[in-house]
Amino acid sequence: MNISKSNICCKISDDTGISKKTSSQFLDKFIYLIKSKSKTQKVKISTFGTFYIKKTAKRVGRNPKTKESYIIESKNKLNFISSSLVKKFLNY
Repeated sequence: MNISKSNICCKISDDTGISKKTSSQFLDKFIYLIKSKSKTQKVKISTFGTFYIKKTAKRVGRNPKTKESYIIESKNKLNFISSSLVKKFLNY
């Protein structure tokens, strides 16, 4: 089951009584804040987890169809480490 942004906005709207447009703006701003702040520092949300940027190394890739090798350039990835409370909740 996938959860879309619109489903999250509807749930926020239903639980808090705010409009769907306001909940959508809130979610968009929250995601933007995490993406922008994590470029320079770790973003820790207490009892939820930590978002941070990790740089991947340059590596050799291979096309499985043609068996041709090529270089995959290094890039930045947004990583997430969940808190111990979230891990306990998920493993019950």
